Amino acid sequence: MCDQLSAEKILNSQYMFRGRVVNLRVDEVLLQNSNTSTREIVEHSGGVCILPIDSEDNIIFVKQYRSPFEKIITELPAGKLEKGEDPLDCGIRELKEETGCTADKIYNLGEIYPSVGYTQEVLYLFAATDLEFGEKNLDENEFLQSYKIPLKDAVSMVLSGELKDAKTVSAIMKFAMLRDCGHLEKHMVLG
Repeated sequence: MCDQLSAEKILNSQYMFRGRVVNLRVDEVLLQNSNTSTREIVEHSGGVCILPIDSEDNIIFVKQYRSPFEKIITELPAGKLEKGEDPLDCGIRELKEETGCTADKIYNLGEIYPSVGYTQEVLYLFAATDLEFGEKNLDENEFLQSYKIPLKDAVSMVLSGELKDAKTVSAIMKFAMLRDCGHLEKHMVLG
């Protein structure tokens, strides 16, 4: 067992698939013990998740069919970053598209790595308050339904395992903790 960690050296990379949303790359790597191994890497441009919360302390969720799980999933509004796009701009766009909302205040809840074992995707988390409601502007092939759940109920749904989407779980818990500890205002990026 090694006491010191070091980076793996990539000996060879080969793309197995290049798609619209992800690329799949297989790397041959040199390990710190001089053995070789392979790494299957999913390349993804990253995404944004935004937690909209109204003046009555209700979070606006969306439900949509998710093919990998072959079922309808409850989650927060989210979307894929376009190449070179600022995460805050993406969050504002997705909030409007999926819920019809605009926000006077937006808070940066940080970033998460959804699955470090096989993807380098980064998800940027935001919360939006002081909401104004308008018309949704869904993408052409996007089908979802929005609805409200009180924050306290959403936290209970996370703790019971009813909400399973990682970005949603992370954003709800981080928002609740920051607000309860009085630190949310320190994270304001718009407003």
